[in-house]
Amino acid sequence: MKAKDVMTQHVIAVAPDASIFEALRLMLQHRISGLPVVDRNGALAGIVTEGDFLRRAEIGTQRKRPRWVDFLFGPGTLAKDYVHSHARKIDEVMTTDVWTVAEDTELDDVVAIMEKRRVKRVPVMRGAGLVGIVSRANLLHALATLSREVVPGPKTDEAVRDAVLAELDRQSWAPRQMIDVVVRNGVVELWGTVIDPDQRDAARVAAETVPGVKAVKCHIVWVEPLSGMAFSDPEEDEAEAPVAPATVPTPPIRATAGSDLGAGAAAS
Repeated sequence: MKAKDVMTQHVIAVAPDASIFEALRLMLQHRISGLPVVDRNGALAGIVTEGDFLRRAEIGTQRKRPRWVDFLFGPGTLAKDYVHSHARKIDEVMTTDVWTVAEDTELDDVVAIMEKRRVKRVPVMRGAGLVGIVSRANLLHALATLSREVVPGPKTDEAVRDAVLAELDRQSWAPRQMIDVVVRNGVVELWGTVIDPDQRDAARVAAETVPGVKAVKCHIVWVEPLSGMAFSDPEEDEAEAPVAPATVPTPPIRATAGSDLGAGAAAS
C-alpha cells in the first residue's frame, strides 16, 4: 500500500500568523493532535502538535532550567524556552524541520520515518503543495479495514499444512528443520525444539495467520543453549493443567439440648 491509499485528503491546516488559541480550538473541535502550518501560497511552512503546548506559562508548566545552564550554553537556550512558553503566534512555536512523503511513497517507508523521527503524522506532498497527511490513526483504520476481509483458505488439511510450512520457510528466524507441522480438521499442531522462546511464539503466530487454520496447539520445546534445560510452552501447560473439583463447605454442627453432644457438654 502507498501513502495515497490511507492518507487523509481534506487536511485541516492553520496559518503561520494564526494564534495558538486558534490552533487549540481546531484541535479540540476536530479531535486531532496536530496541524500542518500552510502559508498563503499553499506551501508547507511547518507543523504544530499538542506537544508544542505542554510547556506553557498559562498553566504553570514552562520549563525551569537551573541558572548554571546559562553559564554553560549561554542565554540562547533560556531565551528559546521563554519564547516557546510565552509566544502567541503559531510560527513562533511550530516545528519547521518537517519530514514529508510523496503520494506514491510505500507505507513501509512512511512507518520507518515515524519510528526513526518519533513523529505521529507525516504530510503528503505533490510537488510543493500539501495534498494529504498520514497519521497513526490512518494506519489503524487501514489495518481495521483489511482485518475484516475474509481470505478464502485451503480446503484440505494437506493444503493447510503446506501453507503453514511455506510461511515458516519464508522467515529467517524459523528453524524449519527443527519444527514439524501436523494438521487435522483444520487444527494445527506444532512440534519440535527451538533455542529461543520468542521463536516458539513466532511459530504459533505464523500458523495462526494462515487462512483456513481453526486453532493452533503448540508443543514446541524451548531448549536453553547454555544449560541444556528444556521448557515446554506455558500456554500448553496451562491448558492441560487438571482442574480441582469444586468442594461444598460442610456446615458447622450445632449441639441441641436433647442430643448426646449436648449431654456430654453438660456433664463436663
